[in-house]
Amino acid sequence: LLPRNGCSCEAEAEAGLALPLRRRLFGPGPGGLDFASAFAPGERPRQLRLREREYRSYRNRVQTPADRLLIVPANSPLEYPAQGVEVRPLQTVLVPGLSLQAPPRNRYQVNLTASLGTLAVAAEVEGVALRGEGQPHLSLAAAHLDHLNRQLQFVTYTNTQFHPDTADIVQFSTDGHSAAFSIRIRHPPTPRLYGPAGTPGDGDGDGDGDSESAGDSAGDGGYNISALVTVATKTFLRYDKLRGLIASIRRFYPSVTIVVADDSQRPEPLSGPHLEHYLMPFGKGWFAGRNLAVSQVTTKYVLWVDDDFIFTPRTRLEKLVDVLERTSLDLVRAREAPGGQAGPV
Repeated sequence: LLPRNGCSCEAEAEAGLALPLRRRLFGPGPGGLDFASAFAPGERPRQLRLREREYRSYRNRVQTPADRLLIVPANSPLEYPAQGVEVRPLQTVLVPGLSLQAPPRNRYQVNLTASLGTLAVAAEVEGVALRGEGQPHLSLAAAHLDHLNRQLQFVTYTNTQFHPDTADIVQFSTDGHSAAFSIRIRHPPTPRLYGPAGTPGDGDGDGDGDSESAGDSAGDGGYNISALVTVATKTFLRYDKLRGLIASIRRFYPSVTIVVADDSQRPEPLSGPHLEHYLMPFGKGWFAGRNLAVSQVTTKYVLWVDDDFIFTPRTRLEKLVDVLERTSLDLVRAREAPGGQAGPV
């Protein structure tokens, strides 16, 4: 009935259509993949530790206080979740925190009404009368308050109207009191986890560049910049400026990948280690060039520069990376020094 915290990559036997030459086109048939076998047994604990740290960083970046589950105390007789209830489209979830705090009376009743789904119970409690189970409107009544509150612990919500990202406002009421709370309906975002890249405390930094800007000192964070950052630029005719930029990057970050998008009419050859040169139709423009360059980036971060910039000893990519790694920011920038030099961060 309810989603479980687990999944399987096993295919169902004979799933799908019986196509001719299926085995030749799609393989021998049902099976699964053991991704853990990609690592040696001695390497798995380290990989799990690194992925767990990367997942914590991802959660810090994408989650906000608005995602927390908050239960509203019974300032009125009704207690309910103020926020934090979430369900996948067309799936079911238990609604936590529902209860009634009412003075003694002969009969207790509460009503729940949804607009984008139905309400039901995962289990029935003796002595509680249910009306409208499996419908948008659900009524629960009992002679004993503790029986009613026990039944409220099993109330479920099922989304029935598909929408990839919305919310259903559920009405919750009893005699003389009413409230409303939201149930968020969406597909949870898939975490984007990146491989280990020498973050502080793991000892993976490879010390790119010279000792002042390589990131192997504690002050620079110990980041492996070549594994984390790609430098991207768009050029048009200014090959003398572009070669100056490349030479300055190579002085301080010899193994950082540089991606160049070029829409010059007569392109000049560019070669060298960790350098990618992509040619475009003549005069295609800056926006197309930026999109092309960024589309070829495979690292976690990309640094965009103009083709007439140069790096100096005061250009510290480690400081930019450190801000991004330790905060939820998506974008940081460095100050441009006079003359087009990439200035200190």
